[in-house]
Formats: sequence, C-alpha cells, structure tokens
Amino acid sequence: MDRFESMAIFIRVAELESFTQAADSLNLPKATVSTAVQNLEALVNVRLLNRTTRQVRLTAEGTSYLERCKDLLSDLEESESMFRTDSVQIQGRIRVDMFVTLAREIFIPLLPDFLDLHPGIEIELSCSDRRIDLIREGIDCQIRGGDYQEPGFAENDLGRAVVINCASPAYLSRYGKPKSIEDLKSHRLIQYAQVPGSKPEAFGYFDGEKHREVRMPGALTVNNVDAYTAGCLAGLGLCQDPLGVVEKFLKSGALVEVLPKFRPEPMPIKIVYLQRKLLSKRMRVFLDWLVPAVKSRLI
Repeated sequence: MDRFESMAIFIRVAELESFTQAADSLNLPKATVSTAVQNLEALVNVRLLNRTTRQVRLTAEGTSYLERCKDLLSDLEESESMFRTDSVQIQGRIRVDMFVTLAREIFIPLLPDFLDLHPGIEIELSCSDRRIDLIREGIDCQIRGGDYQEPGFAENDLGRAVVINCASPAYLSRYGKPKSIEDLKSHRLIQYAQVPGSKPEAFGYFDGEKHREVRMPGALTVNNVDAYTAGCLAGLGLCQDPLGVVEKFLKSGALVEVLPKFRPEPMPIKIVYLQRKLLSKRMRVFLDWLVPAVKSRLI
C-alpha cells in the first residue's frame, strides 16, 4: 500500500471517527486500515489519532495533517487529469443528496444528458428532506432549501422557490376558505418536522415587513415533502409547498391556493459541498452542468 492510499484511509478514519466504520465504507479489513494509519504515524513521527475503546479523536497534529492530506490528494487527482481533454476519461462516482421532489421532477429527467456527455461518471443519489452531515455520510454535495452557512463548505445559489398556501376542495368544503390570518384559528395545518418528535414548523408568512409565524393544530405530522403534499391532497389540513411541487395539482383542481396575500418568503435553494482549494475534475464538470440545469427549472 502506497503513501497516498494510506492518506486516503487516514482521512476516512478521521471523518468517521471510527476504524470499524472506515473499514466498512472502504471495503477493507479493519487490520489493514489500522496498519495504514500506524504506518503514517511512524512516517511523520507523531501521533495523529487518540484511540480509546469507545472513540477515535484527532490530535492537534492530526488535525493539521488531515487538511494537508486532503489538499495533497486533491492536487494529485487534479494533476493526473489536467492534460485530459476528452470527457470520456473523466471517471469516478459522485454522491449527491437532494429532496425527492427535485430528484423526481428535475434532476433525474435531465440526468441522461449529463451521463451522455460523461459516460465514465457514476451518480449515487440519495433522497432526503433532512440536513445531512456530508462528511460523515460520504456525500459529495447536497441540494438544500433554506439558508445555511457552515464553515468549511461552499454554496452555489440555484434560485428561490415560490412557496404558496394550499388546501384541497374537500378540506375547504368542510372548514371553509380562510380569508385572513385570524381565520386560521379554526383551521388545521399539516405538521412538518424533519426529525420525528421534534417541534413541527409553524404556518409562516411575510407581512410586507418581516416573517411571522402562527402555531396551528394538526392531526398529521410528517417528515417528507411527498407525504406533506399527500396529506393536503387527502384533505387533512393546509400546507405550504413550493409552487413547483403543487403546480400540477393546482392546474387539475386537486388543490386550491388560499391566503395568496400571506405567502411565505421565497425559499432559497442551494447546492452545498465541501470547500477545497481544488475540486476534482468530475465535480467541476458536474457542478458546471447541475447549477444552470436546476436554475433553469426552478420557479
């Protein structure tokens, strides 16, 4: 095993804070992973990781060495591909996470165009509404809704999604159509909570000056946008969905917009990825394609 392979193993152990998890993710024996880190420590003549039976933590020297390893491997990957001009030679796997509606309605239908241009690239797609730990879960980039700024991560703005208040005709025939914020006292909201058991989001709206919230009761709590919209379609309460998600239901009459003067503020949509001095060539071509492709489809 060469030095660069050992560095890649050390990075994975440091990111996951576990020799066992690193070995599983790399499909290597745990003994191989342990030996690789020990060899690096012998090479630099310093302890990189503090190990106990319950946890693995970077030392101060290990923290500095970790960043240097990341830079070196990134430089190496870039150097190996810098003279390649044909897209076929760009190879590797890109792990992407995004909410399921975006994946279904925009990303997957457009993906064949990208893979035709770069057949050597493989996409591993996960779909979730939650804000994930990119490093711990080994994700290269995530498309998120909302404002998140984290040190060490880069962001590309993809646009802002218009969000509207909706209800089904069945719900409105039972509870009436709200005409003011005061009317919400006699209505129900589909409750949305990313983490089960956590406090659900309130009914939010922009009053022309600032964002305001109204707490409302609800019989259904979900942690997924598809289930959230489905609950509204079933007449279980009001929902606040991006227009791109519910547009087809509005056109068919399955949903009706309510309180149009009290919409939430448009939701920022961003792609987030680990900030590096040099991105791999496959990530660069992927971002160069993804950003304008998604921007052109967002409302």
